[in-house]
Amino acid sequence: MHITRYTDYSLRVLIYLAINSKQLATINDIAKSYNISKNHLMKIVQQLNLRGYLLATRGKNGGIKLNLAAKQINIGALVREFEHSNKLVECFGENNQCVITSTCQLKQIFAQAQESFYQTLDKFTLADLVGAEKQPELASILAIDAA
Repeated sequence: MHITRYTDYSLRVLIYLAINSKQLATINDIAKSYNISKNHLMKIVQQLNLRGYLLATRGKNGGIKLNLAAKQINIGALVREFEHSNKLVECFGENNQCVITSTCQLKQIFAQAQESFYQTLDKFTLADLVGAEKQPELASILAIDAA
């Protein structure tokens, strides 16, 4: 299973915000911490805000923060939500051109494997990704003043 960069960056934004829970963060701060494009993060933050994962405040003293407790953000649900259009094989899509689809077992096997992947992710929350024992190290790596 492969997740898109969009989903990967979405998870990174949420990890950053979970570590930086004491103050508002900016997209620029997050982009610098991960050395990724600010423009790309703007689209991701907008979607995370629309979907209720974070709260964005505009203006001079604005920024972003988690809208939910880290324990309430399920990784499986988030990945499903962002990967809904990511098809493992052609026969999963609406424009299937494969001539053996009617007799092939590949779709059924891959669907089962994909569901197992999501069931594993369903066992974890954002809080698990930023476990208390790892928070100081993550804060240091991401240059977050977690005090």
